Amino acid sequence: MNTPRLTARPAVGAPLVLGRGVLSRAVVTSLRSALPPVCAPEAVLAADPWGEDLQLALHLLYELHYRGIEGVGDEREWDPDLLRLRRSLEHRFLHALRSDLTDSPRTVEEAFAPLLVEPVDLSGSLTHQLETTGELWQLREYAALRSLYHLKEADPHAWVIPRLTGRAKAAMVAIEYDEFGAGRADRIHARLFADLMSDLGLDPDYGRYLDQAPAPLLATVNVMSLFGLHRALRGALVGHFACVEVTSSPGSRRLAKAMRRCGAGPAAEHFYAEHVEADAVHEQVVRRDVIGGLLADEPELEADIAFGCAATLLLEDRLAAHLQSAWQQGRSALRTPLPKTPFRLV
Repeated sequence: MNTPRLTARPAVGAPLVLGRGVLSRAVVTSLRSALPPVCAPEAVLAADPWGEDLQLALHLLYELHYRGIEGVGDEREWDPDLLRLRRSLEHRFLHALRSDLTDSPRTVEEAFAPLLVEPVDLSGSLTHQLETTGELWQLREYAALRSLYHLKEADPHAWVIPRLTGRAKAAMVAIEYDEFGAGRADRIHARLFADLMSDLGLDPDYGRYLDQAPAPLLATVNVMSLFGLHRALRGALVGHFACVEVTSSPGSRRLAKAMRRCGAGPAAEHFYAEHVEADAVHEQVVRRDVIGGLLADEPELEADIAFGCAATLLLEDRLAAHLQSAWQQGRSALRTPLPKTPFRLV
């Protein structure tokens, strides 16, 4: 695509979007009014833990711990009424994850061994589909959705650093140093993804596509915040991080080819090409030193690490199924389709 280079605005908070149900409307109203959220306690129990309402409500509450939300005071981050509601939503989400993963592996070996071998049959792989038959409009949708994480890439995992010690901490910091550009602002992975969005004619502003993101995508981002904000879930966060690093290199290789085949642009291809090499190295470090170091210090966290890996795969599979189902029917996987005219900053 021959679109002009787009530049994201200086870091600002996520947009405050419209609610999608009782819970998310209560959160939005509370954030706008600075009053406590009003919803019946049974509303959380009645909500679909995978649904649009609960996942959006949780996502908005989590954004208070990142860059905040436009028009919402910074002090709301620790508002006790919002925190109480967030705790209820988290319990519902975490219970759903654990219920769906009752038969999942409980050891690191069982959880990660299958991920270390490239599957012979890639027919069900979303990245393989994009590599071989994906169209530019599908790559644009994929990037718009993934921007909700990639524009804060590595931030959720940074929360685990003060909760680690010794070898695990040192290795985690080394990987995060790469993720944050190794001291160069122009190489921060979130910046590289903003450049990818520019090549695809997408708006690179933080949180721009939140209103169009369906629940399966929100859940993949929410789980990182859930694990990251709770010290008790530090093992699960390490498992999530390790799963992402182990599976990133093959998927990134396929996505780089997809971007090149569709003529998406050099920055679009570069983002994934950068991850092929970097994450291949990170995979070794995270398995040997981050997981190995954590298990040496706290062996009782092994089941939590395995759970974090399994939860990541579950949510990624749910997202892939959502995207593939929509695209097979020739329709947008977003809640509202992207404009056909590429975005341009004025």
